[in-house]
Amino acid sequence: MTLTPTAVSHLRQLLDQPTPQMIRVGVKNRGCSGLAYHLEYVDKPGKFDEEVVQDDVKVLIDSKALFSIIGSEMDWVEDRLSARFTFKNPNIKDECGCGESFSVKST
Repeated sequence: MTLTPTAVSHLRQLLDQPTPQMIRVGVKNRGCSGLAYHLEYVDKPGKFDEEVVQDDVKVLIDSKALFSIIGSEMDWVEDRLSARFTFKNPNIKDECGCGESFSVKST
């Protein structure tokens, strides 16, 4: 997974807290297409988590999500109504109409 410069900047702000934490990216079964991205703060990496380090910012990838996320780009997007992390994922086979959930290509 790669991070855009805006994602790196926002992650740096989120992680610059008095209590050091990390952000783990994963997926959960949810929505009409099957999977949805899930971000959470954690105190330490899970046993099989993968680390992505870019411009001195570290993000953890949940080992159960690697197949679904591999090759993705994480971005931070702000518009008049919202601000959120988005993902450009080459593995997506189908998405629901609202963009909340997705399914991946099977190999």
